[in-house]
Amino acid sequence: MTAITINAPVAARRHEPVITPAATIEPLWVRIVLSLTALAFLTLFLFVPLAAVFAEALKKGWQVYLAAIVEPDALSAVKLTLIAAGIAVPLNLVFGVAAAWTIAKFEFRGKNVLLTLIDLPFSVSPVISGLIYVLLFGAQGWFGEWLRDHEIKILFAVPGIVLATIFVTFPFVARELIPLMQAQGSEEEEAALVLGASGWKTFWYVTLPNIKWGLLYGVILCNARAMGEFGAVSVVSGHIRGETNTMPLQVEILYNEYNFTAAFAVASLLTLLALLTLALKSLVEWRTSENRLCHKNEEK
Repeated sequence: MTAITINAPVAARRHEPVITPAATIEPLWVRIVLSLTALAFLTLFLFVPLAAVFAEALKKGWQVYLAAIVEPDALSAVKLTLIAAGIAVPLNLVFGVAAAWTIAKFEFRGKNVLLTLIDLPFSVSPVISGLIYVLLFGAQGWFGEWLRDHEIKILFAVPGIVLATIFVTFPFVARELIPLMQAQGSEEEEAALVLGASGWKTFWYVTLPNIKWGLLYGVILCNARAMGEFGAVSVVSGHIRGETNTMPLQVEILYNEYNFTAAFAVASLLTLLALLTLALKSLVEWRTSENRLCHKNEEK
């Protein structure tokens, strides 16, 4: 009798009918129209442009396509794009974790100012951010004379491109982690410290496992923006072929020269990187939702 009494509520819960709120019930024709409208929008503004990029890139055959990709200037643009992203993303990862930890776990004066500064690249045009570096490091800039005297070149060189990329991408990791860490609170970290764990062990074994999927999500977004950035990099690069052109800048130059096949070939590489980023983003979102469901089930 005891076993039947315990399992009866469980069985009852399993067979409870799912009640859909009346506000979410729409006529069939409304759902069809909305679905078709969304599908038409995606087809017109997403699928057709994507197909056009690859169609134009392969218009003259695989040999022309491969020749455009392995051309020295194109390879240099790919290399520089990967270098800029490879430097900017790890630095923004460190900054994002540190900023999120500080804002979510501590109360201090200037907290709102720090949040505002983190959001600054979202509110400032990338072109304006590039011009800021010109005013700082240009020949007539604040540090221009000192840099020239010490033979240090920032503008129209790799350091300027990396700095511009870092500026436009540094909010992504922090902005993904701040709400996540605020929602999690600091109870687990405090318990670990009370039990004698050091600050590093607390972060490594308590905090990091809880934020790993949000951290990866922010890194993916940061990397996507770093590889696709155009405005800020265009201002500080100088458009020197084979030296300071990233992939987006190389596409612009080739297109302006009416070399459409080569332009779309390089653009197709960016498109493939974007699709890979989207796939990783979807995977991380799925794993994040799975973890949330697991946590909710554990709480119940």
